[in-house]
Amino acid sequence: MQACIKGDKNSQKALYKSFYGYAMSICMRYSMNREEAAEVMNDGFMKVFTKLTKYDTSRSFKGWLRKIMINTALDNYRHNLKHYYQQDIETSPDVSASGNVLADMAYEDIVGLVQKLSPAYRTAFNLYVMDGYTHEEIAEMLSISVGTSKSNLSKARENLRSLLKKNKDEYARYSR
Repeated sequence: MQACIKGDKNSQKALYKSFYGYAMSICMRYSMNREEAAEVMNDGFMKVFTKLTKYDTSRSFKGWLRKIMINTALDNYRHNLKHYYQQDIETSPDVSASGNVLADMAYEDIVGLVQKLSPAYRTAFNLYVMDGYTHEEIAEMLSISVGTSKSNLSKARENLRSLLKKNKDEYARYSR
């Protein structure tokens, strides 16, 4: 850690490699695609290296890194919000999935489905379900109301159910 603080490139590279997969998995959940996730992750690591002196060694480094990656992803979301598309009401699915499709899916498949959600729905879903924030915390982080946070989460779940059902139907059709 001390070598990274002093700017030793080999130590920074080793730290980056050690936590690349973990950081990328966090960033993928908040990004539209792998390229955007890589940009967010690299921005996050720049923050890690510039703020390493503020890291409290009595706490988990992984937890500190996680928080930086989430906050960097949220910064990216807020910055790009005007560029993200808003999901059209006519294309918004309202079908419920039955059965447990999740058991048959790989982690990458699930992350891929989450990435298909609109940015607002994806962000609310990830913050609440994956990262354990409350609606009050989400509202404060995103400068939205608690009701909007709850609504976005509800709509995200509805859309995921529909996507899961669609995947299940396609799987059944091609596995005959």
